[in-house]
Amino acid sequence: MKIDWAALGSVLGVSVVFTVGLVALFTLGINGLSRRERTTAQGGSAALAVTGAYACFAACAAAVAYGIYLIVA
Repeated sequence: MKIDWAALGSVLGVSVVFTVGLVALFTLGINGLSRRERTTAQGGSAALAVTGAYACFAACAAAVAYGIYLIVA
């Protein structure tokens, strides 16, 4: 049995990059919801922060769904 180390390293690199990206996207969503709390406490409108947060969460859900699709297909 021969292990293709270059392919294994490539898979590891792509996995790490996408994992860090997904965590960063989720963190942006959490930050948007936190910003909403601060803005409403000050009496302002936080529609843009909420829209951005929901967009980040939707992108996270889409990435997870696509990953599951790739595993199943």
